[in-house]
Amino acid sequence: MTDAKRLFDLTGRVACVTGASSGLGRRAAVALHAAGAQVVGVARRAEALASLQSELGEGCAVVAADVADRDAVSALCDAVSVPFGAPDILVHAAGVNTRETADDVTGEGWDQTLALNLSAPFFISQALVADMKKKGWGRIVNFASLQTTRAFPGGIAYGASKAGVGQLTRAMAEAWSRDGITINAIGPGFFPTELTQAVFDDPERAARNAAQTCMNRNGRMEDIDGPLVFLCSDASGYVTGQVLMVDGGYTAK
Repeated sequence: MTDAKRLFDLTGRVACVTGASSGLGRRAAVALHAAGAQVVGVARRAEALASLQSELGEGCAVVAADVADRDAVSALCDAVSVPFGAPDILVHAAGVNTRETADDVTGEGWDQTLALNLSAPFFISQALVADMKKKGWGRIVNFASLQTTRAFPGGIAYGASKAGVGQLTRAMAEAWSRDGITINAIGPGFFPTELTQAVFDDPERAARNAAQTCMNRNGRMEDIDGPLVFLCSDASGYVTGQVLMVDGGYTAK
């Protein structure tokens, strides 16, 4: 194996991926497993997790849990450490977008959005970072969004949570990178997932979004693989506190 290949090799690493039952979370689990990591997928839907485990086979375990349940964080972190040991890599892909307009935002929708999109990545990381510190190596990847910096209709709670993810990423890097742990975020553009199904169900809207990118197309699931593996590997050893937009140049225009 050449040195360049070794930089991206995750053999011997343990990765925990939240939101692994579908969408970009599932894709993240697949990509990290393909790069050599042992993967623990976390989500609420046990049946979908079982499908992921069946697809990946050896080196994949799953834990059915609600990552937004603050009272269950300790138990969750214990559970994800059972199959292969404490995670070296933590990917926070679980998320929700209630799409409530500003005039219609409810307390329930607001709290649900911030609990899953913003609070869960911090408190789960806080619980798991101690073992990364002991090893002197760790990778944490949050999921930001186009709405980390842009306002979209019906996205006030989601946008607030994702703007928070940008600052959370920087603050976590300031706190923990001295211990050999890098913390970065990926900001996806429009990818065909459950969260964006309404967009892709409207061909005109999907085409309009594609036209707003520099590449004149929306994201394909495989477009996330390289950036994610980079941020989870030795290749990104001196990269921390950054939000990497994987959006085909949407935010560049």
